[in-house]
Order: sequence, then C-alpha cells, then structure tokens
Amino acid sequence: MRIIAPFFQFMQEINGREMIRNIERCGRTCYKSENLITDTSAETFVTNILKRGHESVIEHEKVTVRIICDRGVSHEIVRHRIASYSQESTRYCNYQKDKFGNELTFIKPVFWEENSKEYILWCDMMQKIEDNYMKLIDMGASPQEARSILPNSLKTEIVVTMNLREWRHFFRLRTAEAAHPQMQEIARPMLEAFKEQIPVVFDDIRY
Repeated sequence: MRIIAPFFQFMQEINGREMIRNIERCGRTCYKSENLITDTSAETFVTNILKRGHESVIEHEKVTVRIICDRGVSHEIVRHRIASYSQESTRYCNYQKDKFGNELTFIKPVFWEENSKEYILWCDMMQKIEDNYMKLIDMGASPQEARSILPNSLKTEIVVTMNLREWRHFFRLRTAEAAHPQMQEIARPMLEAFKEQIPVVFDDIRY
C-alpha cells in the first residue's frame, strides 16, 4: 500500500503572453479595432473585457492539466461540463501488476493528522481493501469485478482540458471556502500556478 499527496502537472508548455495576445486578436474582431493592437495592449484589452463580463472571448484559449487526486475529487471535477477528460480506468487497470508496484495507491486525507485516531483507522481500512482486492484477483476476479470494493481514497489520474472561461468557473467554485477540503488542496495551488503562467485572466479570483 502506498499513500501520496495529490498534485498536478501542466501537459504542455504555456505561453501566457501569447495566449492573451491571441485573445486580443480574436476579441478585437467584435469591435473591428485591430488597428489598436500594440506590443503592450493585450493585458489592458483582456482586463477590460473581463470587467465587462465578455468572457466568451477567452474561450479561444485552452489549458490541459494532469491531476493526480483521489476518485472522490475526480467525481467532482468531471461535473464541469465544458471540458474533455481522460481518466485512469479501474475497469482496465489491474493493480496487482508490476507497473502499479503490485499495490494500491491512496491519496492522503488532508483533514487528519498522521498520528490521529481517524488517520490510523483510515490506514487500517485501506490496507484491508488492498488485501481483499488482491485476494479477489487471485481468485480469478477481473479488475472490473474487483474494483467494486475500491474506495474514494484510491489515487486516480485525470487529464483535464478546459478553455480559459471554464477554468475561471472551475476555480471560482473549487477554491471557495464551501469546496471540499481535498478539492481546495489541489485547486488552490493550481489557481496560483495559472496566475503565474497566464497574465490577467485569473488575477481577480480570490479565496
């Protein structure tokens, strides 16, 4: 049994300044004001369209992220409709195989200290689930049958592609105080990384 913290990775090199320059080129079509484009006009243009709520313009750019989280968090992520997803499949992945280390991997709960009674109880249950999963495979069960005992805490990988408007919607919901603690744990650092990579577009989102 392996226990890890959640994390994420950008799936492509992000040129945020080129992104907002492209958004400006697209957006100025609405006003036929392409003649106002300069080397430094993109940030002001994008800031102004966001203030006016003209967010459809930022749909012209997208970002793809690989998120390593537990399956409970992934179930919330896929509720965002305007996106593309590719997710690790418990139906086809046999965790008894060498490429998985012959073990199950779980995401550490953010809300319990490692020496707490709750965390110890959780670890005990995850170990029992791993033991019984392996027993089912040994008994001839297929991965799609054995997965019926797998918990929300099971680690999963999900590749997510959203346009920038949908990422704004995602971050508004998933970094808020009302969001699940394990969702906040992955969404808040992701938002900060987006802010570092892409000027202007996410600067107004706070938590």
